[in-house]
Amino acid sequence: MLALRSSYEANSVSKDRVRWLIFAIIALAVAAFAVSQTQDGVVGVSFAAAICLAFAVLAGMAKIITVVFKRFFPKSWSYVWRQGLANLFRPNNQTLVLMVSIGLGTFLITTLYLSHDTLLEKVTYVGGGDRPNLVLFDIQPDQKEELVELIRAHDLPILQEAPMVTMRISAINGRSVEDILNESANEDSSSERVSRGLLRWEFRTTYRDTLLDSENIVAGEWQGKVTNDPDVVPISLEEGAAERLNVAVGDTIVWNVQGVPLTSRIMSLRDVDWERIQANFMALFPEGALEYAPQIYILSTKAANIEKSAELQRAVVQAFPNVSIIDLALILNTLDTFLSKISFVIRFMAFFSIFTGLIVLAAAVITSRYQRIQESILLRTLGASRKQVIRIMVVEYIFLGGFAALTGLILSYLGGWALAFFVFDSVFVPTLLPFVIVIAVVVGLTIGIGMLNSRGILDRPPLEVLRLEA
Repeated sequence: MLALRSSYEANSVSKDRVRWLIFAIIALAVAAFAVSQTQDGVVGVSFAAAICLAFAVLAGMAKIITVVFKRFFPKSWSYVWRQGLANLFRPNNQTLVLMVSIGLGTFLITTLYLSHDTLLEKVTYVGGGDRPNLVLFDIQPDQKEELVELIRAHDLPILQEAPMVTMRISAINGRSVEDILNESANEDSSSERVSRGLLRWEFRTTYRDTLLDSENIVAGEWQGKVTNDPDVVPISLEEGAAERLNVAVGDTIVWNVQGVPLTSRIMSLRDVDWERIQANFMALFPEGALEYAPQIYILSTKAANIEKSAELQRAVVQAFPNVSIIDLALILNTLDTFLSKISFVIRFMAFFSIFTGLIVLAAAVITSRYQRIQESILLRTLGASRKQVIRIMVVEYIFLGGFAALTGLILSYLGGWALAFFVFDSVFVPTLLPFVIVIAVVVGLTIGIGMLNSRGILDRPPLEVLRLEA
């Protein structure tokens, strides 16, 4: 046995400092490239760290496979299966190389596919269903009822009707906006965290007694009507705006409602889905607070087709020339065209990644061609048939391709969820179709490339190869 394994044992290589230095340079190069492309140090470094983590998981999985199969080797199985499984942990095995190369390729390609689906699902959710595609604004109070009747006369629904009042912030918790802006120059002041732009912002607010399905209370309690103290109006503020203004539930804000001061108290904070196609507001007032303030109205509806939309727009322009209309269907069509082009680029990059992965896979398999020749000749010299040698290789590649594809897919689903949650701010809905297809394709490619690389090995007489070795 020592004589037969002498060529393998002599090739064992210890950890080399130069090799680890090269690995470090490659990792730094990937991180630098990611940062340069994203223009964000956190995102770029996170991407590089995720790639390194994927490498570590795949390498760890390869180590687990070799240890498990060596320790719990199925001795009762047939010769072909035992020999094929033994190839997973034998000296100079391909387990680590193929697990990393195949698994990483599967991980990247499937993550691209899942991210593409997440983006398209998000656009479909935002613009689909019963959501409006026509928004009418700058509607005067005396025009609202007539405009509603006009829209309904065209057999179109009124999906949203919202009054809009413009105002600015005068003071927060007894401190005027001017004082806060002046104090923001002091680095030691907590007002430094207050958004200067939002302090100067002209807010578009509304009032109603209910919340929309795009709003969710995250702190405090929503009050839909003015009740106890009419001099202090309870309001609900969007949580992002509250964070930028450095305010919380219980704080007071004095508004300048077109020259009239109005004191309010923050009673709740809301999480608002700004990507929904409808009128959303940072500040929400209850009923009984702004009814007499100067205001305009916003109406939204949904036209079933372009003809219906054009017909309504012509009628509105003729009857109410001051009313502005946003045709969201045109915007959604433009966005759909844009996303189709992005989809093409993603598919192209996916196929390019597949092609590159095939090259890496072929290179990984070719590096072991010399050992394959020796093993094949040794097995045939000991009496194994050509058919048995082929089956042994197929068993090995089935397990390597299957484990690598499975690990890569699990990593891709985790990566797809992380991208949807942290980057796209969307809900990740995994699909099982790529799971089955990718495993079948990857295993098939692994077997095909492995057998293609082994062509000619089985056709050469053992004596010829032994003479070459001598």
